[in-house]
Amino acid sequence: MFWIFNFIFSFLASLFFCVIFDAPRKLYFACGFVGACGWMVYTVLFNGFELHTIYSSFFGSLALGLLSHYMARRKKEPVIIFMVTGIIPLVPGGLAYDATKNLVLLHFGKAINTMLEVTL
Repeated sequence: MFWIFNFIFSFLASLFFCVIFDAPRKLYFACGFVGACGWMVYTVLFNGFELHTIYSSFFGSLALGLLSHYMARRKKEPVIIFMVTGIIPLVPGGLAYDATKNLVLLHFGKAINTMLEVTL
């Protein structure tokens, strides 16, 4: 059930960003699918294989890039549409929040480590 929810919600996140970015309607499903696949690669590696978040993000982004190029050629549309909407689920917003919170609380060691993790 965990995997199904992850797929559905990452699909919806990418799809809704298609709406926000005013992508063509015919690409909504494809963009949502690309974003969900990138997120699922990240989730399987991070939760299933317990790989570090940096490596999981790398392989999730790699899968996203490859799938974006495939969809762009198949749909004959610019690749940027698939990449921008697909990367949204992989953006580490919670981690950036933790880094900022540690900085405000004057926990500089934790803040620097977390900020480095966010940027990588």
